[in-house]
Amino acid sequence: MYCSPRLTEALLCLFALAGWHCAEPDVVQERAMGERESFDLLREQMVREQMEARDIRDPRVLAAMRAVPRHLFVPVDERPFSYTDRPLAIGEGQTISQPYIVALMTQLLHLQGGEKVLEVGTGSGYQAAVLEAMGTRVFSIEIICPLAERAGKTLEAAGYENVMVRCGDGYRGWPEQAPFDAVIVTAAPDHIPQPLVDQLKDEGLMVIPVGDIHQELVLLRKRGGKVTEQDIIPVRFVPMTGEAEKAPGH
Repeated sequence: MYCSPRLTEALLCLFALAGWHCAEPDVVQERAMGERESFDLLREQMVREQMEARDIRDPRVLAAMRAVPRHLFVPVDERPFSYTDRPLAIGEGQTISQPYIVALMTQLLHLQGGEKVLEVGTGSGYQAAVLEAMGTRVFSIEIICPLAERAGKTLEAAGYENVMVRCGDGYRGWPEQAPFDAVIVTAAPDHIPQPLVDQLKDEGLMVIPVGDIHQELVLLRKRGGKVTEQDIIPVRFVPMTGEAEKAPGH
């Protein structure tokens, strides 16, 4: 069944697949609109209770979190939990981060719009969509090819035109697109990959979870050829696989 990229029509297809017959377009349309309004309310509640009530203050980040429909980036059986304060399974042993962590990592990059951002670990594509909603160009790498393909299709269908997704090992970044104004890593190596540091512009920022059993979210700043690191909060991400497992520390 072909589904139009527009959200309402995508929901129509979802309801049709769930058992509402396409021969009743007015009924399906009404239920689809009700579903969309319900998700809009849940998304507003998510931003208010999980972000504004905590330490997310950047108005552009809050606007992006309000705008991006997280439910489109999770499996259908997980959609009732799309806006809860927890990660969700997306298949292939991977998860979509809890909304607060997505907002925090985005806020730490101090994006103003127009930046070129490298994301390592596309996953569902949700973080990339939030970054694009901040007015950036996103180059996202996912080591698990079925996830990369699915995320690319989801992003395209939802209208996120400034995100490029490819399947590959993100440890060495995306050299042909470097340098980047910012780098965001959504899987945890036990050390900071030097190729990602090398591809960061001067005055650029990187946010990355680092560690094995115990992980810390680290903010890295490159300035005048020197790199400084700041620990933010303890976190728990899936481990970075591929070359990261063979690099120093293993």
